[in-house]
Amino acid sequence: MRCPHCRQENPAGAKFCSGCGARLDLVCPSCSHPNRVGSRFCNACGHRLSAEEEAAAPLGAPDRPAEPAMATASAMPKPAPAVPEAERRQLTVMFCDLVGSTELSSTVDPEELRDVVRAYQTATAAAIGRFDGHVAQYLGDGVLAYFGYPHAHEDDATRAVRAALEIVDAVARLSAQLERDRGIQLAVRVAVHTGPVVVGDVGAGARHEQLALGETPNIAARLQSLAEPNTVAISAVTRRLVQEIVTCRDLGPQTIKGVSTPVHVYEVLGANPSWAGVDTVSRGGLTPLVGREQEVALLLERWEQVEEGQGQVVVLSGEPGIGRSRLLQIIKDRVADRPHVLLEGRCSPYFEHTPLYPVIDLLQRVADWRWDHSNEEKLERLERVLQERGLPLAETVPLIAGLLSLPLPDRYAPPTLSPERQRQKTLEAVLALCLAMATDRPLFLSFENVHWSDPSSLEFVSLLVDQAPAVRLFAVLTARSEFHPPWRPRSHLTHLMLNRLTRRQTERMASLVAGDRALPPSLLERVTSMTDGVPLFVEELTKSIIEASLERTEASADVVTGPATPAIPVTLQDALMARLDRLGPVKEVAQLAATVGRAVPYEILRAVSPLDETRLQQALGRLVEAELLYQRGLPPQAIYIFKHALIQETAYQSLLKRTRQQYHRRIAEVLTDQFGQIVETQPELLGYHCTEGGLGAQAVVYWRQAGQRALERSANLEATSHFTAALQALKTLPETGESTQHELFIQIGLGHALTATHGYAAAGVERAYGRARELCQRFDERLPAPVLFGLWFFYHVRAVFDQALPLAEQLLSLARRDDDRLLEIHAHWALGGDLFHLGELQQAQAHLDEGNALYGALSHPPDLSRFPQDPGVTCRGYCRPLWLLGYPDQAVERGVEAIALARRLAHPFSLAFALNWMATVHQFRGEAAAAQERAETLIELASEQGFVIWVAFGRVLRGWALVQQGRRDEGMRELRDGMEAWRATGAEVDRPYFLSLLAEASAAGGDLDEGLAMLAEALDLAHRYRDVYWEPEIHRLKGQFLLQRSGEATAEAEACYRQAMDVARHQAARSLELRAAMSLARLWTARGEREQARSLLAEVYAKFTEGFETPDLVKARSLLDEVFASHRGRSGRDAPSS
Repeated sequence: MRCPHCRQENPAGAKFCSGCGARLDLVCPSCSHPNRVGSRFCNACGHRLSAEEEAAAPLGAPDRPAEPAMATASAMPKPAPAVPEAERRQLTVMFCDLVGSTELSSTVDPEELRDVVRAYQTATAAAIGRFDGHVAQYLGDGVLAYFGYPHAHEDDATRAVRAALEIVDAVARLSAQLERDRGIQLAVRVAVHTGPVVVGDVGAGARHEQLALGETPNIAARLQSLAEPNTVAISAVTRRLVQEIVTCRDLGPQTIKGVSTPVHVYEVLGANPSWAGVDTVSRGGLTPLVGREQEVALLLERWEQVEEGQGQVVVLSGEPGIGRSRLLQIIKDRVADRPHVLLEGRCSPYFEHTPLYPVIDLLQRVADWRWDHSNEEKLERLERVLQERGLPLAETVPLIAGLLSLPLPDRYAPPTLSPERQRQKTLEAVLALCLAMATDRPLFLSFENVHWSDPSSLEFVSLLVDQAPAVRLFAVLTARSEFHPPWRPRSHLTHLMLNRLTRRQTERMASLVAGDRALPPSLLERVTSMTDGVPLFVEELTKSIIEASLERTEASADVVTGPATPAIPVTLQDALMARLDRLGPVKEVAQLAATVGRAVPYEILRAVSPLDETRLQQALGRLVEAELLYQRGLPPQAIYIFKHALIQETAYQSLLKRTRQQYHRRIAEVLTDQFGQIVETQPELLGYHCTEGGLGAQAVVYWRQAGQRALERSANLEATSHFTAALQALKTLPETGESTQHELFIQIGLGHALTATHGYAAAGVERAYGRARELCQRFDERLPAPVLFGLWFFYHVRAVFDQALPLAEQLLSLARRDDDRLLEIHAHWALGGDLFHLGELQQAQAHLDEGNALYGALSHPPDLSRFPQDPGVTCRGYCRPLWLLGYPDQAVERGVEAIALARRLAHPFSLAFALNWMATVHQFRGEAAAAQERAETLIELASEQGFVIWVAFGRVLRGWALVQQGRRDEGMRELRDGMEAWRATGAEVDRPYFLSLLAEASAAGGDLDEGLAMLAEALDLAHRYRDVYWEPEIHRLKGQFLLQRSGEATAEAEACYRQAMDVARHQAARSLELRAAMSLARLWTARGEREQARSLLAEVYAKFTEGFETPDLVKARSLLDEVFASHRGRSGRDAPSS
């Protein structure tokens, strides 16, 4: 008899495998239940078990003419339990087929062929049943089997592959028998593939079957044809799920008929003998250890107590995937260099009903048995271990050898005890061995997954718990949260329940899994919200996102991309579905609740459920008891919350699309009819259910309402999502006047939201407002003001002033025609902004002043839903022109007023606008600390709100401030990153200004050539875009850098300073004229032209009426004093006045 686990041949009648110690159960061919060897009837279904006689009898032997060996009518597998409706799920499909059956049919009598085929089918069904698979169809000599339906397991792929290997072995044994008896040889090909299916009833009349439909079964059938005889072929998807338990040979991508893309195929070479069915959710290696510092410290403290002679027992428990195995391994690693003996035992779901399986596994490890050892070698090793520990061989060997199914030599007398007494004495013998091993050095004994322990093994553990305090024993048991230890509390017994990770820990773990690839904030948030702090979920979802991203982009991409809602990883689907399948009929309530949402109000569920209140509460109680739901409050005010987002998603995804739509439609109807307050306050909820329920017209209305409400709350990301959903719903409707009107206002709202989240010049902003303009032109309607304003902003920030300025003028005309004061204020700000960049500073300030006056005359607060920002904040906050015109104090005063107004309005985007220009004015004034403070406040606000354009501008200003305060390298990086982020939003305006700041920073570090190159680029951009407000300063800096590079370049420098003066005077930019005058005065003074220098500087200085304490004016006064003092003989007459 060959062991199905390690494939070791064992003598007939053996109870346990001599290679790996696994129990050699007799599988019932009727119900697939494992029975003890020697049983005559199945203890589960009562079917007659005469396997040994049948196996020994030749097929069709005269004494059993009507009953071929291993094949009776009753031996066919039972049909799967009825499932009320089809559902979607991940399924592992096996297809196996006899090789050469056509040739066989031409050489074998049909009656004999029937016996052969039925024997093959029975052997196949037994292997499938042993691993809880379901035979879906017998297709001639082919067998189609499902693993994961009607009940999923956490390791369905593993079960399928192990069953496939067992089928190959079973057919080989059957072939040997047939060849011996009849000269017939059999071979089989087996294939396994995992993928999504819809599974349920098909057929008509008496021909009803439960079949899986979709590509997955077809791929499995096609893979089978690629396998060599007596081998197992698996797909790459299945291999990923079983890679730890089998070894494979890569067959490469294979083209399969009917499948659009090649399928990567592997041949299974065999099972991994060291794999023992450990907790399947640990698949894929140990997860990074995050957030377990306290637990590690506690376990190490317990270890120290053991070293001091105080034995300890620790039970590590928690839900699947919480990290029990990872924590246990960390402790093993931490104590690895300390003297101790390590023993490891583990329980397995495959041997849950095999007495003392983990104890047998542990003993084999202690004796260091290998599969290729003979019985004599195994006995010798066992004797050596027992002798080393001082245990009497005569008494102990017969007991332990019997447990290990090891034949006793004649020198040992077999036990003569009753079965129960022998079992007890055997447990005591194993316990004595363990205690003896803890005599010289501490014994670290780990038992994993004791929730799968059989009663006898649990009894053995109980004995250990009792004896632990007397020896240096550190026993660590791991179990799932549903395991309840049978031991009463003791001082040496610690029960440690592992909690989920916090949000911060989850984010850190996801980043560790991602490695060098950066997860964008949106995907990091999805990982956090979907995984609920379960480490395995975090790891597998992050890996799944990265793999999907690499399929879409270059393999070297260092930024991960992905959908807003990542798919459930294939590695988790079986485990999640298994939890749902264990619920039985209650699963339907879970599916309905999942359709309602993550948090499910009882009143809504009661209204949509077909169950009466009593049955519904019973079902919900079962879901709470199963820890799939949390309950908050009592019905009817109760709210039920899915414990895991992935459980909710799995329950939802298992529904047929048709059923989902019916559920959503019913929920939408109930909400509309019975829950008016929800309709009013959460229209997005109605929009979602109407969309998924196929109610497109209603969905558009609710999504539009939701988007508008979000705009009013400055929830711009949510608004973007809602308006986008509204547009998607619109696509399902015919184009009518009403739908066009809806789209117009949706596009306006979307443009508004995108302006805040992506910046004024983002491509999406142009698409939204451009589409709105197209809709108006199509129906000969004039453009609404928000469309004009949105388009103006787009072209303004793109620095396309030829298109922006006419739109601003059109806005003003429209406002005056319609007597729309709010629009008129926005129009003045728009004109002021354009004229500022074009160098028309006085006209720009006049428009801003007029807008500010109109705002002050408003009798009520403005409607902030029409435009991205408050017009009063913009007209006051846009204080740059005041500084350039020579009013540095007024610029600050206006900026402070704008910030205060934005705070009163509680409008984040307006506040970001005001903070940005306030920080800019501080930069203009040369106040590095104040600029940094405002910039950092801006960055914090804008980052929190998702205002990417203001984050970018803020970083530029912060970078300049850092350079000025001596942190040049850090500041340069911040400047460059901010400029790059600014352009990433589509913005081109202000780039000449940014480049001049970066040029100054480069020159400050001695790189004058780089600074001059940047100034050349800045000047080119200023002229190309007509963005010239900073042109005087660019000319001045150029002259300064030329003179610093070469003291002989006075002529070139003077020309630059004069050009700066001319442009500044043309623009009326007094502050920049003053800077140019100071530079020219210094140059003339150095040449001895002091009177000319004094006269020029005094003339410009005299134009100022405020700001005398600002750095520029302080420097100017100091320079005047210096020039005056050096101009001897004229000190009294020519003293400057303030």
